[in-house]
Amino acid sequence: MGVALALSGSAPKAHWLRVARETADDLATDAVAREQAGKPPFDEVSRLREAGLLTLLVPAALGGGDGDWPTACAVVREIATADGAIGQLLGCHYFLSWSARFFTDPAAAGLEERSAAEGWCWGGGLARQETELTLIRNTQGFVLSGRQSFAAGVLVADRLAVRAVPAGTGEPLAVVVDPALDGVTVDGDTDPFGQRLAAGGSVEFDAVPVAAEDVLGSLAVDEDVLSPRTALLSPVGRLLSVQLRLGMAEGVLAEAREYSRTGHSHWHPDRPVGSPQDPQVLTAYGELTVFTRSASALADQAGEAVAAGLARGEDLTYDEYADISVLVAMAEAAASRAAQESTARALDIIGARSASSRLGFDRFWRNARTHTLYEPVAHRLRDVGDYFLNGAHPLFVLPV
Repeated sequence: MGVALALSGSAPKAHWLRVARETADDLATDAVAREQAGKPPFDEVSRLREAGLLTLLVPAALGGGDGDWPTACAVVREIATADGAIGQLLGCHYFLSWSARFFTDPAAAGLEERSAAEGWCWGGGLARQETELTLIRNTQGFVLSGRQSFAAGVLVADRLAVRAVPAGTGEPLAVVVDPALDGVTVDGDTDPFGQRLAAGGSVEFDAVPVAAEDVLGSLAVDEDVLSPRTALLSPVGRLLSVQLRLGMAEGVLAEAREYSRTGHSHWHPDRPVGSPQDPQVLTAYGELTVFTRSASALADQAGEAVAAGLARGEDLTYDEYADISVLVAMAEAAASRAAQESTARALDIIGARSASSRLGFDRFWRNARTHTLYEPVAHRLRDVGDYFLNGAHPLFVLPV
């Protein structure tokens, strides 16, 4: 796999999908061994960086790949078919590295230019947690203190984007932090049974200096503070979660299909499997295909709605935001079912051989289940139901 070519003008989606497929194929060759080793994914991040995928969303004028959100979503889905954890890591990177645009364009331009030039990988998270990080103002700006756990990126991040609350205000802010600063301690203590390569962990901030320009903007849920355009941060992040789930569903079905068709694993040709003409096997594949294709169609609708909302910019209304947010919630619920059904029932299709750790079929189930535990589908269904029955706008809740 070579370095992605820099393209003049707008990079076509087909180019980035081709790069993503090549990268996914590369990740698939050693996915089982890497997942079982469970090492921080520095090598995997290098593969993404070499392919040009880390800078996909940065405008060409700032040294990036000039891709758009539909392209980024398709890339995350493609990577997740081979490795769900690296798909989550990349999705987290896209979400956090682009989040500055939702608050202030001048800050975004400077951050994105440096991010592209230095090949930053972003980690952390902007979701609310029970113990908030705190900001205390001083003559140079702020100092950041506290400890939090994050689902992705922190073990390999060049920059962290986190949520913090200034003392005495109660208004949460999005803050960018260099993890190499004194006072930042990263600990890989989460030890999940799935998504082990997503580089999640805890971060301790001990009076870490934060410049005023590294405070991006407010994450308050008050409609007087939060514009509809900024509120799109929630469905944009959730759309990446949708693509991640669909990628894991499609990945396990593709690998199980290869095993069923050929009588062996694509990566382990010495291991046999039963007949692909078994009616129960055919029925199971049919049901799982319906689940996944249906969720994919809903995800496409949600993606089109998000893209249209982003294009509306400051003209977006709260009612339009609510429509978009609910559609993404529906897609997330459908994708969650597709991922959980496919990754669990693929084991039944393959049978007792799927219990072999050498085959690695279990990683799909563990990855999907871990991700859906972080993002429970019940919350999305409640939003959909409340909107359908009462016309209630979904709460502004950022993905973990």
